[in-house]
Amino acid sequence: MSYKKLTGLIAAPFTPMHPDGSLNLDRIPAYYSFLKHNKMIGAFINGSTGEGVSQTKEEKKQVAEAWAEATHGDDAFKVINLVGGTSLRDCIEMAEHTARVGLYAVSFTAPYYFKPFTPAALAECCKEVAAAAPQTAFYYYHIPVLTGCPVSMYDLLKAVDGSIPNFAGIKYTHEDFMDFLSCMYVDGGRYDMLWGRDENMLSALALGSFGAVGSTYNYAAPLYHALIDAFKKGSLQTAKDLQYRAIEMIRLLGKYGGIATGKAYMKLVGMDCGAFRLPVLNMNDAAFDTFKQDVAAIGFEDFRSRLPVE
Repeated sequence: MSYKKLTGLIAAPFTPMHPDGSLNLDRIPAYYSFLKHNKMIGAFINGSTGEGVSQTKEEKKQVAEAWAEATHGDDAFKVINLVGGTSLRDCIEMAEHTARVGLYAVSFTAPYYFKPFTPAALAECCKEVAAAAPQTAFYYYHIPVLTGCPVSMYDLLKAVDGSIPNFAGIKYTHEDFMDFLSCMYVDGGRYDMLWGRDENMLSALALGSFGAVGSTYNYAAPLYHALIDAFKKGSLQTAKDLQYRAIEMIRLLGKYGGIATGKAYMKLVGMDCGAFRLPVLNMNDAAFDTFKQDVAAIGFEDFRSRLPVE
């Protein structure tokens, strides 16, 4: 079984929330149109940005169903659903549900309480989840800073050794470029290696990776399209300058409390997704006012994503 490698930007959407913290699924059709307008080729749902770990299993199913309904008939737009968690049985159930509603791919990340510490153990977990949706593309999601799983992806692919027919590739959210490049050479370049660190996309482009998944693509898509275009044209200095502008933007995430700052950026582009759920903290009104000043100072208006009606 083979899958076409994905080329382009895949947004990791925020899950829209009402003021009381409940899901605002009615927002998703407009969100899909917004992503399409900004030339995204897909969405990676229920991940870190989408607060999958802060939702119940039933809520994650509802999010998957809403994205499936919104994107129905658009085969060019690939929706990948993260089904990872601490219970492998829940992950299997979620993979079955992903296939049933017709999404493009299942993604799975290592259990992060009882962790698989060897490539063989992690490969066995992948086999069980992938087998639950055998006709659906399967992507492993490598984000060791959150899972604590120390297994290198090269070692995982060697342990899998072609034994998972629908293993399409890896969403790689780490900084080990030796490991990343090694994976690109496994089995003649069989696997789709999707880059997952927006702040060093340029380095991944230099290695030949032109498919990427990221949260900041939601609200700064033109910046990354321009970066990729500059690199392809051989304009390295321009590409470096654009990557640094992305870094300036991403640096504000840390300054204002982390991942929840992304939803503040979404407010600025007119796609309000509400707030993050606890334990993630959101900035107060005073901090938001200061944030807007910092955002203006880095020229965000020049490269932000646009609503279809703008």
